[in-house]
Amino acid sequence: MRTKLCRNERGTALLETAITIPIILLISVGIFEFGRAYQTTQVLTNAAREGARISVLSDKTDGDVQAAVRAYMQAGGLPGYASAGVDIDRAVPMGANTGSRITVNYPFSFIVLNGVANLVTKGSTAGEPLTMQSVALMRNEF
Repeated sequence: MRTKLCRNERGTALLETAITIPIILLISVGIFEFGRAYQTTQVLTNAAREGARISVLSDKTDGDVQAAVRAYMQAGGLPGYASAGVDIDRAVPMGANTGSRITVNYPFSFIVLNGVANLVTKGSTAGEPLTMQSVALMRNEF
């Protein structure tokens, strides 16, 4: 059933569309951005675990651990993986044994939402990269 819009209702429909479309686009982009952030946390968690697996072996050096973490981050498709901070502590007390703690810090930036945040709040830190952190702890084998 077709209904004709009155002369004064035509502008209303156009105005509603002009208000609704940017909101729908922002929500859609937000869903993709937060999905990308979640995927990044998963890659960081697995990279820290991979580093911990290497660090508990007695014949591996800190350089081997950092290389393994960065290789996993590169394979996970994280841009700027070389700038990630990898902290290694091989003397963490765990009862009668010791363990290795690997901490990975990664600067994450939202692609679109940072720009929107800068438009809304100029001069604030809302659009700056977030530091994501992942920690893995495993018992030493030596």
